[in-house]
Amino acid sequence: MRIGQPEPKRGNTRLLVVLVALAVILLTLYFREGDSGLLHQARSLTLAASAPIARVGTAITSPVGAAGEFLAGLGTSRERLEALEAQNEELRARLAELEEARQENERLRALVDFAEESNLATLGARVIGRPASTWEGAITIDRGSEDGVEAGMPVMAAQGLVGQVATVSPRAATVRLITDQQSGVAGMVQSSRVLGIVRGSISGALSLDFVDRAQVPKAGDVVITSGLGGVYPKGIVVGDVTSVEDHRGELYPRIALTSRVPIGRIEEVLVLVGSGVGEVTGEIE
Repeated sequence: MRIGQPEPKRGNTRLLVVLVALAVILLTLYFREGDSGLLHQARSLTLAASAPIARVGTAITSPVGAAGEFLAGLGTSRERLEALEAQNEELRARLAELEEARQENERLRALVDFAEESNLATLGARVIGRPASTWEGAITIDRGSEDGVEAGMPVMAAQGLVGQVATVSPRAATVRLITDQQSGVAGMVQSSRVLGIVRGSISGALSLDFVDRAQVPKAGDVVITSGLGGVYPKGIVVGDVTSVEDHRGELYPRIALTSRVPIGRIEEVLVLVGSGVGEVTGEIE
């Protein structure tokens, strides 16, 4: 059995033609009549009647639209905030790198200036190892026998004496600090020229021993290397006198020193290579 396509209803087509023709006629009359015409008055009445409904609809949809705009803006603000935070972290990291470079440049400049002022052959080195405990009075530097470093060579910083090379490997060396209990430096009070021996201790404190009681120094006096013994050149700052105790019945006064070198934080040093026992020519203050 064959089923045919349904024929379109002709009545619907005629109604559409009539409505279109009526709309064209009404538009023509609307534009041809004046503002006081019947169609204009009907339009005004329709707008007045629908205005409350339009205001209610606007009141209902406005919060929804505002909420949508707020949520869209919130997403954009969050993305921007995350981007700004990432940029801030990058800038902070860069600032830290620049500050580290500035501080290192200042330390190296001080070492270079001291090396130029003192008539000594020096070799710059970085500290690559620190004492594992307070009982150890030694550091490790990144220079060794391949660089010409030998055991017994003095090591110093821009602020003063650091110690003496104890052991050497091809690319590194161990430096015994002047604060080590086994260390001893022939020292001299700069103002009075009185001699003594600077010794370290287990705690890392420095003392000036075997000083003549007739020429006891006072707090604030500077102690330098005397050059005696052939180990350290003359004139290197060892430290400053911090206290003096002279008790009766004791053979020598007790004199405490403080090194000017920040031993626990030092990062760069100078090794005095091939200098022999000379005298530092730079001014000591």
